[in-house]
Amino acid sequence: MIFKPKQLSREGLEPGALAEDKRSCRRFGPCGVGERALYLNSFYIDRCFYVTLSSVRRVFKRVAMSRGGFTGRGVFASIPYLVVEYDGGRRKQCNFKREEDVDRLLEYFSRVRPDIPRLSEDGERRMAEKARREAARYLKELAPQAQWAREELEKARDRLEENPGPSNRLARAARAKRTSDQSSPAYKWAALTIVVLGAAALAYGVWAWLHKNGGGVYFLLFGMAAIFFFSGANVLPTARNNKKAVTREWEAARDALREYVGEGEEFPVPYWYAHPIVLERMIRILREGRAQTCGEALEVLKADLKALNSSVQVEQEEYDEVVCIKPMFLLEEYR
Repeated sequence: MIFKPKQLSREGLEPGALAEDKRSCRRFGPCGVGERALYLNSFYIDRCFYVTLSSVRRVFKRVAMSRGGFTGRGVFASIPYLVVEYDGGRRKQCNFKREEDVDRLLEYFSRVRPDIPRLSEDGERRMAEKARREAARYLKELAPQAQWAREELEKARDRLEENPGPSNRLARAARAKRTSDQSSPAYKWAALTIVVLGAAALAYGVWAWLHKNGGGVYFLLFGMAAIFFFSGANVLPTARNNKKAVTREWEAARDALREYVGEGEEFPVPYWYAHPIVLERMIRILREGRAQTCGEALEVLKADLKALNSSVQVEQEEYDEVVCIKPMFLLEEYR
């Protein structure tokens, strides 16, 4: 352990136990989950703080919007955060680059510490209210055909939830490919310009420091260089962040999911749409009486997803579901 993470909670770990726990923790973006502590990031440094798991009272996701990007409508331009509440009201908010990293951390956390809430208090109230609204719109009894379709979808959903890896991998790969396909090449040139400016600021800062020119100006230049490097590095193509690599990962994820669920009539949806959220939304469609068979429910779901765009207002739970599965449908052109 090169850097010892700073203790945030009142309860801490012995240096030896802390070093071992951090070394073996599961990493999710800039944060990590160990057997004894949750490791959190600052704006620039990953896993530089820690809170013991026994001190954590609540951990949840918060999605903010960039300035001018949120008007109460749409599901894009999001900035994801992980929020950790501990020690009876203290709170630490951690910024993430990719929302799927927050989702994976919370999914893993739900398995290792199912006793800790993973929604904010407001989120729990909204979920309870949503459950009441949904109960009111569902049919009390389904027709035999719809009930059979529901049971088939529930069995398929449970099968995917037993081994969520293949379906979650495809969802992540589809989202990455969709983002890559929609990115303008001009962004890459802008990122390159930013990195070059960062390198120039760094070089001049070093020169000013060596020649004692300008007093504290080199500190400003070092800061500018760091900002430029960090902002540009996220957009520049790398061995994993380029169109060919993203496409290969998407194709490999499709193949892995096909091997897991099979093709043809063995599964109630095409393998390229095999995700628990897809099946859960189809079950809701059946319970609402908008479809009677699995095929009809899938077509209704496609229509629902097509209707969701930047002009449609959505709740947080709807947002989470749509951004997870819609790229899968867009890449397949809703076939």
